Amino acid sequence: MTKLLRIDASARTSRSLTRALADNFIQSWRGRRPQDEIILRDVGSNPPPIITEDWITAAFAKRRSPDQEQLLALSDELIAEVASADTIVMATPMYNYGMPAALKAWFDQVVRVDKTFTFDLARGDAPLEPVFAGKTLILLTSWGEFGFAPGEPNEGRDSLTPHVRTASRYLGVEAFHHVGIEYQEFGDERFEASHEAAFAALDPLVDTLVDALELRSNPRRSAA
Repeated sequence: MTKLLRIDASARTSRSLTRALADNFIQSWRGRRPQDEIILRDVGSNPPPIITEDWITAAFAKRRSPDQEQLLALSDELIAEVASADTIVMATPMYNYGMPAALKAWFDQVVRVDKTFTFDLARGDAPLEPVFAGKTLILLTSWGEFGFAPGEPNEGRDSLTPHVRTASRYLGVEAFHHVGIEYQEFGDERFEASHEAAFAALDPLVDTLVDALELRSNPRRSAA
């Protein structure tokens, strides 16, 4: 059985495009693999607290007081969800060209020394090393504007996708897939086309991921 961790970061609980994308992705996945467990984490509705000096002190402490253990309890819970998941489905809008504050707070709670990464200066100029490995992340986004790819009008203004890609390395993510909707604020035919294309991409993506998963679990199929 595979575990999926679904993370919703939209502040909207209704009319959210990213929540709708995630709903469709999960529905398609369940259609192929109904036995898999889905872990739900809605940081858009229930944002984790931002980290503080006391939190940092507790995270780096070699021996912790009961109060420090309590301060890190949510972080431990969130990390345990990541650790148990094979696949992460992250549904998030872009806010002000970056990730919502709630999602950034989640990353800050989860990417933690000696829990999701180790730090060793003996490694030279690359002292950080992820603890987990082999995970897949599907990033489902919505953008009010459009054209963030190289050579397009808003090139370089997408701070969401590269930030998630970089930070997710310390969650053990090795395979990264992105499906997004553009033109939301325009609401014209370009938005309709982008909306349709994003939803149409979900079933083929699920098929690709599930086929690869089943091939890994049953390598004899490739020789059949």
